Amino acid sequence: RGIPREPGARWTEPGCQSCTCQGVRVLCDAVSCSVPCSHPLPAPAGGCCPTCTGCLHEGVARSEGDVFSPSDANCTICVCLAGNVSCLSPECPPGSCPSPSPADCCSCTPEKCYFRGRTYAHGARFSLDGDDCTTCVCQGGEVECSFTPCPMLDCPQHQRHLGPGQCCSTCRDPPAPVGCFLDDNGVEFPVGQIWSPGDPCELCICQADGSVSCQRTDCVETCPYPIRIPGQCCPDCSAGCTYMGRIFSNNETFPSALDPCLSCICLVR
Repeated sequence: RGIPREPGARWTEPGCQSCTCQGVRVLCDAVSCSVPCSHPLPAPAGGCCPTCTGCLHEGVARSEGDVFSPSDANCTICVCLAGNVSCLSPECPPGSCPSPSPADCCSCTPEKCYFRGRTYAHGARFSLDGDDCTTCVCQGGEVECSFTPCPMLDCPQHQRHLGPGQCCSTCRDPPAPVGCFLDDNGVEFPVGQIWSPGDPCELCICQADGSVSCQRTDCVETCPYPIRIPGQCCPDCSAGCTYMGRIFSNNETFPSALDPCLSCICLVR
């Protein structure tokens, strides 16, 4: 190939060919690889021989010191050491186990529970004789019992009630209101009572649920000189006339305050 070689020289040609210069002849042969491990990695780029720095297991490259489980055995543990893969499987003790699950490595049969003369399978739930408020469960040969949880109640203690055969208390319905109480003076009005809280134009009524409903009265003045009577909401146009601050009855005659020669009369229409 145009390159001089000394007698006895050795080199590697592309394609992993090992060549030797013997006198004036060149002898080439495939590179012979000695692989001292069970799961070598393929030769790196530009190399000819596999490497034992790491492991190739089930087509997956593993680094030196990696710990893994094979795809077909979740409970088998394997480790990559110097190109060799070593795997260990767990030893399962004989007999039953406390709680089986699909992820457990050992197949086992959970223990049954013997409680008060009866036999219960693992995971069975039951109530005590005559006591539905207590729930028991069989767990690997042991029985655990607990009281039925009760919800939180938002009513006061005197309104709570525990009925026959019930495990949890319930709230009684509050008694129906018999009237309306006013916080300012403590006066109680019966249901249906109508009263005025101080303003003659406002009327209130005691509702059946104990609430108070109030409504104002809108007055419509139908005469130019209405009379306002104390304690009465709307002005009265039938009681007479008001003139310069004075009240005159119907058909009453009186002198004008502006001109003493004028005479006025109150006419209710």
